[in-house]
Amino acid sequence: MKSLETSDIRLQLIMPKFTKKSIPFLFAILTLLAYGLLTPWVGFHWDDWAFAWIGNFLGPTEFIPAFRPFRPFIAPIFVATTSIIPPIPFVWQIFGLVIRFFSAFAAWWALNQIWTKNKTQNLAVSLLFLLYPGYSQQWVALTHINQEWISLIAYLFSFGLTAQALRTGKKRKTLLALLLLFWGLFPTEYFVSIEPLRALFIFFMLGETMSKFWIRIKESAKRWLPYLALWLVNVAWLAYYYTRGGYNSYSVEASQKSTSALAELITGIWDLLYKSLWMIWTQFIPHYLDSPTAPTAILGLALVILAFSFLIIYHQNLTLKSTAKKHLWTRQAIFIGFVGIFLGRVPSLLAGLPLKIGSTFDRLTISIMFASALLVAGLLELLIKNEKWRNLILSGLLALAVGQQFLSANEFRRDWERQKNLAWQLTWRIPAMKEGTALITHELPMVYESDQAMTAPLNWIYAPNYQAGDLLPYAFVNTEKRLGGYTLPSLEMDMPIKVPYRTVRFEGNTSAAIVIYAPKNGCLRVLDSVYANAQSYKKEDDFLTDAIYLSDPSRILTDAETPDIPASLFGKEPAHEWCYYSTKAELARQQGDWEEVARLGDQAETEGYHPVDAFEWLPFIEGYAYTDNLERAENLSQIAIQKEPRLRKGLCQLWARAEVEIGNAKGENIAQNMQTKLSCSP
Repeated sequence: MKSLETSDIRLQLIMPKFTKKSIPFLFAILTLLAYGLLTPWVGFHWDDWAFAWIGNFLGPTEFIPAFRPFRPFIAPIFVATTSIIPPIPFVWQIFGLVIRFFSAFAAWWALNQIWTKNKTQNLAVSLLFLLYPGYSQQWVALTHINQEWISLIAYLFSFGLTAQALRTGKKRKTLLALLLLFWGLFPTEYFVSIEPLRALFIFFMLGETMSKFWIRIKESAKRWLPYLALWLVNVAWLAYYYTRGGYNSYSVEASQKSTSALAELITGIWDLLYKSLWMIWTQFIPHYLDSPTAPTAILGLALVILAFSFLIIYHQNLTLKSTAKKHLWTRQAIFIGFVGIFLGRVPSLLAGLPLKIGSTFDRLTISIMFASALLVAGLLELLIKNEKWRNLILSGLLALAVGQQFLSANEFRRDWERQKNLAWQLTWRIPAMKEGTALITHELPMVYESDQAMTAPLNWIYAPNYQAGDLLPYAFVNTEKRLGGYTLPSLEMDMPIKVPYRTVRFEGNTSAAIVIYAPKNGCLRVLDSVYANAQSYKKEDDFLTDAIYLSDPSRILTDAETPDIPASLFGKEPAHEWCYYSTKAELARQQGDWEEVARLGDQAETEGYHPVDAFEWLPFIEGYAYTDNLERAENLSQIAIQKEPRLRKGLCQLWARAEVEIGNAKGENIAQNMQTKLSCSP
């Protein structure tokens, strides 16, 4: 024990003391550790694409009509940010780091206005808020900066200004707090239910000078009244927009679901507490244990250890002290935190949205993260009296949060890599398309992007000269999500395809479509009724195979130049590996250039590339069969069928075509023998 204390003393002598001035640097370091390490390797995600496309092609002011039916007061925020920041993923990711830093600073500043003598506790809350691991959507930067984070920062500063107004009596502080409350409330419904927390802050602050309970209640109501009035105006506005206006966000049906939502609120108490107090903060541990030897897990663990060591050293050398009674702050923080997590959950419950951690739905935790941080910090003060042990546990939770955010960042890195792969493979396979073409598939290989999201980069690539007022030339359509709805009523021929896209729209037809298949572990393919038909892919999802007969590859302009993908979006063209040769071979097959197909196959083999999905052998097998390299075609057929027995139907059709097309006795004989070996039915 003495040796440990001696080590602590030596460490304190060696390390510099950290004062209050070091706290912004602490926020910056932790922001970079948790959110910034993979910044160059993440991009646009989810709704980022639609907003970036609008800003680039229609101009920032287009957000005003674009948001009129959804969230009209959010439009000025989008106009302001997109007027300053270009539609470049890396720049928006950097801006996201800046915004996250300022959110922590806003929390720290506001808490210090409310609890002026509890700096240590306020710092703990701010750090928990900064690193809150239940929210994994940091890298959907363009969307969430504008839709939630700027409003949340305004709300936090509003809390602090209310505290200043209460202490100084200056009306201009109240007016500024009301102005910031407006920007915290009206742009988004995420924070509509947390305003009662201000009343609690006021009540507890008045306790510093008033001891009588009912006098404090009366005075608190009086001081809260201006904010309550603005809040009620917002509630009335939302009620109008939900029921009689043009609001159409997430298919909200608040008035119809309020009763069931209240029941869900009651029955979901334990689930919410479990997630807020335990699951969210410790989720790194099971994620790490799932694959402890994976490079990402090892790097995540290294970050946890690094962050933990740094925080322990920082806390040991921090000169920040609290002068107030800790037990009073503890009770207040726990009470406000407990109330706040339930208030923060109300909007998503009313919208019928689940609080699912580790998915796009965990964006909903943004309305409970401040309260959750208060609750956790308060419980640490209550349960762990020893300051060193409390700092140890706090540092551990924060370090686990850093590790979890790194794992989340890596998921977005993978997602961005899949997006880039899809974009490049599209351009290799489809140099250009006739306008009015819909790309139909049953699913895309990304986790965070829907067909509507990817419609933006599709038009960015293939319609770089798009002019405002024109119809969208192209669209992705996901049969699994759209079939039977407004966009895609059915898979019959000549059925309209309508894709509303904020202020513009795509109007197409099922007879003007190209069906594609983009597996997660494989290369992009254009399906059709001859070479890649429903029989060949019959083991795939019906949402895919039922659409194949609609595919019209003639809408691909095969002789066009490969489109230029802006490097600011997807970076430089990647090295030509297997998927390059696979997509180019498909294009050559469509052109009837079997010599080119065979040449591409030879080059891929020379460079050591082979498919992960054996279906991708089909163009090359046929190319070799038609270029007098039947032995190679036979060998590849055997390799392919052994790797993927589901290829039998596709190979049977291929060799049946070869029997007709080869045009010599030897070739016909080999084709017949291959059909026999494959047990092809007549």
